[in-house]
Amino acid sequence: MSFSIRSATRADLNTIVTLVRALAVYEKLEHVMVSTIEDFDRELFGANAKIECVIAREDEKPVGFALYFNNFSTFLGRKGLYLEDLFVEPEMRGKGYGKALLVHLAQIAVARDCGRFEWSVLDWNEPSIKFYESMGATVLPDWRIVRVTGEKLTALAAK
Repeated sequence: MSFSIRSATRADLNTIVTLVRALAVYEKLEHVMVSTIEDFDRELFGANAKIECVIAREDEKPVGFALYFNNFSTFLGRKGLYLEDLFVEPEMRGKGYGKALLVHLAQIAVARDCGRFEWSVLDWNEPSIKFYESMGATVLPDWRIVRVTGEKLTALAAK
């Protein structure tokens, strides 16, 4: 059995959508997933691509992914690496694949001279919270994600 992590290519677009859908189901958010293969093609491989994705494979079978991009910390005065999503198929957990994906991204952050590596986690997802803490991450208790989407975003933009 071999395990590998590599950057996604256009040939992985179906895999990415499949894994994102599995993540949405796991997070009980399938009802908000509207992304398509065309969306990922444009955003990962288009002329103005700003996001990146790696695919984890066991014996060439996709078992997980991580999608990330650079953000910026005004307080540090440096870019950071933001992990939008990390997912390992439930039947593949416990093999160290999630840890390998996090380490891989931390290595990218260090190589790119990022000031920090961060992501969010759902408050009910205790297994992930414990896992992240075991990897040295701090779950910030005082911060909340603020989001405006859809019609509310359009209305805000029109004010």
